[in-house]
Amino acid sequence: MRAKADISIMGCGWLGLPFAEELVKKGYQVKGSTTRTEKLPILEEKNINPYLINLQDADMNPADLDDFLNADLLLVNIPPKLRSDGGAGYLEQLHLLRNALLKSPVSKLLFVSSTSVYPDLNRVVTEEDSYYLSEKDASNALLQAEKLFQECEEWLATVVRFAGLVGPGRQPGRFFAGKKQVPNGDAPVNLIHLDDCIAIFLRILELEKWGQVYNACSDQHPLRKDFYTSAALAAGLEPPQFNLMTETNFKLINSQKLKDELSFVFQYPDPMTFF
Repeated sequence: MRAKADISIMGCGWLGLPFAEELVKKGYQVKGSTTRTEKLPILEEKNINPYLINLQDADMNPADLDDFLNADLLLVNIPPKLRSDGGAGYLEQLHLLRNALLKSPVSKLLFVSSTSVYPDLNRVVTEEDSYYLSEKDASNALLQAEKLFQECEEWLATVVRFAGLVGPGRQPGRFFAGKKQVPNGDAPVNLIHLDDCIAIFLRILELEKWGQVYNACSDQHPLRKDFYTSAALAAGLEPPQFNLMTETNFKLINSQKLKDELSFVFQYPDPMTFF
């Protein structure tokens, strides 16, 4: 078994890898997992102890997972694939992970969730709304996933519900470029930049804010039609055309709790500056 790490990051992809790099720069011993063999040398080059961990692989060696979880803190960053099976496969993976965690020394856990836990309520949404939703929507796989780790006494878990992720490699101008009759043009967007995501993680670690749930979304909420039209034009692409006759359904994510408790100031408070 390799030495114990300060932090293990389950899922070194678009979000997890740059966070791992920042931790290494700050002197942390970091383990990082990927499901792709070709990414192992990339992690190693960045001084991240690499692990090939695929919770969907029935042939995975349990000892590899136990070794990976030999850490003080774990970041769980497994993108849910909810459309294919309603989240059943996602929850199955997380149950397997939790069972392995129960045998590990991990005492603190960061869980990456999404503001998609909230339906379109046509109003401002805060963290308190999830208590109402948990009773009304037992099929919400993301809420079930959060509770899976929040309700264990063996560790302290903080959940971060990110809005739509934007940054290098995820240029919003491509999302609807050239499309016709795009609905919900008058709905506000809920987005956050990668740099702010990483800064939020680091702030939670610095202030030891455990046992919390935070919404994480930029302060400003431009209209969907304005944002995606500007993003497409900035990328030199054909702007989308919105169907303004459709009914507008929306949610407006409020991150005031995060800003207050972490004394956090967004580097990118306005999504119109993302491009």
